[in-house]
Amino acid sequence: MPKKTLRSDNPRLLAAVTLAKVKNGAYSNLQLNQIIKQNPLKDQDKGLLTSLVYGTIQYRLLLEYWLAPFVKGKKMEPWLKELLLTALYQWQKLDRIPKHALFNETIEVAKTLGNVGAAKFVTAILHNMDRHGLPDPEKIQDDLKRLSITYSVPVWLVEELQDQVGTEKTASILQSLNHAPEQSVRVNTVRATKALVRKQLEDEGYTVRDGQLATDALIVSGGHVASSKAYQEGLLTVQDESAMLPVEAMHIDQGVRSVLDAAAAPGGKTTQIAQDLPEGAFVTALDIHRHKVQLIAQNAARLGLADRVRAMEMDAREIPEKLAEEFDRILVDAPCSGLGLLRRKPEIRYDKTMDDVRHLSKLQLAILEAAATKLKKDGYLVYSTCTILNQENDEVVAAFLAKHPDFIQVKTETSRSIKSSRETLALKLYPDDFQTDGFYIATFQRKD
Repeated sequence: MPKKTLRSDNPRLLAAVTLAKVKNGAYSNLQLNQIIKQNPLKDQDKGLLTSLVYGTIQYRLLLEYWLAPFVKGKKMEPWLKELLLTALYQWQKLDRIPKHALFNETIEVAKTLGNVGAAKFVTAILHNMDRHGLPDPEKIQDDLKRLSITYSVPVWLVEELQDQVGTEKTASILQSLNHAPEQSVRVNTVRATKALVRKQLEDEGYTVRDGQLATDALIVSGGHVASSKAYQEGLLTVQDESAMLPVEAMHIDQGVRSVLDAAAAPGGKTTQIAQDLPEGAFVTALDIHRHKVQLIAQNAARLGLADRVRAMEMDAREIPEKLAEEFDRILVDAPCSGLGLLRRKPEIRYDKTMDDVRHLSKLQLAILEAAATKLKKDGYLVYSTCTILNQENDEVVAAFLAKHPDFIQVKTETSRSIKSSRETLALKLYPDDFQTDGFYIATFQRKD
């Protein structure tokens, strides 16, 4: 951390401090929210700070590749390196900030957080980069490394994607990961119609259009929708469109009386299930962490669905021993690597490894097997993840079916018949398909 910790209205200074904390293990979204709350920033500067933090994380491998020949391994304070990376991001990826202005601002931040020596060092680096030009990643001979640097995705993940979906699809996926995610919401149909929510948001100054994948989805721009009156009144909840599809695939109808959401926090899918349930039915929502169980309950209460949700602290692997009843529908939205969320949570790409993927696949299978013991005959179980690798998806499904001949896999169907012409039973959504989060959804039915 810099020697001076101070409140500031300078987004560039706060970005360097925030990124240094994230690099030290803090969660980017939590750290960013805390910094915004603690410092006197105008709305425009909040936007720049957010862009600098997420953009620098998103393009970190490329930015470090550009910086490397100019610092030549020199040891720097963490904030100082992050400051230089933010300068590169602004220079190369943002087109509204003049070069001379961002250079001068960066030098002033170095002086404020460090000293005159730090400012001189930053000045020399910036001018050298400007004078000599940045190295071109297109000249990298190794194909995997070139894709890794160009799109800031680790080599192991590039290699794995190429093996699974081919070179062309991999390049398309990687390119899409650095597009800004759209802000989607799910209308709470218990309290309002889609038309009413759309009108209220438009009256509040937001731009709204229909979602393309999910029935109750709206795409909202023009402001932070969680600050809207419609959100505060419980008329909607923030949720990516692809994340709404597992619940659609459950086909909850008037005959459904009980549903189990086996890994439920923070409760987005739980409340979606709850709003689809007929009167008198309920959903049991489990999570292993007490504070997350409380979060599920809070979300249900905000949406006016508390009477349909029973939130319980439980390790889903203990379902056979701890739950007596059987359920008409079960959702296993399993803990996963989150590699389908790289557009929304860019630091995941640097945190996860193939060892994590292998470990998670074992956990996913264990939860799926435990939950399946409580499915009624002819009931449906939906297995979903927000990742895009086969190890956590198709391979888990195959392992489950091999051990459970009383279950069959059926074709996953959503309300709008997404990818209905596909040959596979499971529904796979890659981030480049519809510019949403990557998701995997498989559907099972229990037979004799």
